[in-house]
Amino acid sequence: MTDLNEGGGAPIPLCVDLDGTLVRTDMLHETVLLLAKSSPFSLIALPGWLRHGKAGLKQRITERVSIDAANLPYRPDVLALIEAARAQRRPIVLATASCAGVANVITSHLGLFDEVLCSDGGTNLSADTKARALVERFGERGFDYIGNDKADLPVFARARRAFLVSSRDGLRQAARDRNHDIGFIDDPGGGLRVWAKALRIHQWLKNFLIFIPLLAAHQLTNLSLLLWAALAFLSFSLCASSVYLLNDLLDLPADRKHRRKKNRPFASGALPVKSGVAAIPLLLGASLVLALQLPPRFLVVLGLYYFLTIAYSFLLKKQVIVDVMLLASLYSIRVIAGSAATDIKPSFWLLAFSIFVFLGLALVKRYSELREATLAAKTLPGRGYRPEDLPVVLALGSSSGMISVLILAMYTQAEIVPAMYPSPEWLWLAPTLMLYWTARLWMKTVRGEVDEDPVLFAARDWQSLVVVALMACTFLLAMSGLSLW
Repeated sequence: MTDLNEGGGAPIPLCVDLDGTLVRTDMLHETVLLLAKSSPFSLIALPGWLRHGKAGLKQRITERVSIDAANLPYRPDVLALIEAARAQRRPIVLATASCAGVANVITSHLGLFDEVLCSDGGTNLSADTKARALVERFGERGFDYIGNDKADLPVFARARRAFLVSSRDGLRQAARDRNHDIGFIDDPGGGLRVWAKALRIHQWLKNFLIFIPLLAAHQLTNLSLLLWAALAFLSFSLCASSVYLLNDLLDLPADRKHRRKKNRPFASGALPVKSGVAAIPLLLGASLVLALQLPPRFLVVLGLYYFLTIAYSFLLKKQVIVDVMLLASLYSIRVIAGSAATDIKPSFWLLAFSIFVFLGLALVKRYSELREATLAAKTLPGRGYRPEDLPVVLALGSSSGMISVLILAMYTQAEIVPAMYPSPEWLWLAPTLMLYWTARLWMKTVRGEVDEDPVLFAARDWQSLVVVALMACTFLLAMSGLSLW
């Protein structure tokens, strides 16, 4: 099937579907998300718009959003087929159920199409309607067609040659039944590994902060409290994953401009937007069921966490300094959630230490992002920071880290320490280790050696793991009664 125009005669047009075919996403779903981000209250009007039909709905949504065609997840294999057809001087037609507002932006950006057939305000150009339109325009068997879904089967049946973008065996057989001259383009879709990436299972590491109150109160061997903390961990993790999905769905345009984030499952099109939208309430529901098994105050803390993350996603992400303060608070809320689940009151020292250490980590994350954008001579997409803010972010972040070291040092002399640690002199090693780790973290951050997420960096960095192990030994020695003098 290398020759797309076999048989000679007048060139056979190549007609290409858009949603799921040319791009690995559905533009209706994308535009709804854009509307939700830019004007969330407009979502209330969707049922009314739908009364005018699906085509009318698409047109009304598109009129209210701006589409970034340059960074959509285009399929290289489909683009290669288009280029091959253009080399044979064949007409290239975009035949899509999307409305003109979407189709024209994409065709203008790509510069590959000679003609556009799309939905208008009254007709949704899909399935049988699209098949009839193409036959009226080019004649029976007078065109080749590239599609990806069940809705394209009627078009395959009337095309000269067909190409199906799908790895689903049932759909492939159905397409083959309708057109024997068919080629296939693999589309592996989203497996468990892709979903694990979307849910950020690796980010659940942060939720182990829920166990910190147990550790600080020397209650890790209390099995009932440990079970409560484990339930809180799972509940918080499911809730956090729902937030990660929401953030990724709302940040699609910004993520696609980012060197690494463009490979996230939804930004790259590896997972369909509608699957992410459906997963969010399922995750929240499971989180709520677990939260109801714990003391009521845990549910309050969980609700506060969710409210703040929503506020961050919709309102506060672009607010300079406010954003990092909120990120630091979200870390500290995990510690408070552990206290709420186990009914262990957090101490002043624990809260003060957590606030400053996590503020420092949030600023590490922002510094890394801003540094990368500055080196690329770009602004930071979706954020309010500018390149000239780098020194300020560095100063704030490193000083926050040093304050956390000072708080840890002051804790070693607190009145409650002798009652909890028979050999408190060992605790002086803790601020020393913390000082080394903080200074090294910022040194590596300035050098560009820290990934944007410092927690994950620490989890993979062997020196950080050694520091954690030595810190644990320090507190164990302080509890052992083995005196230095």
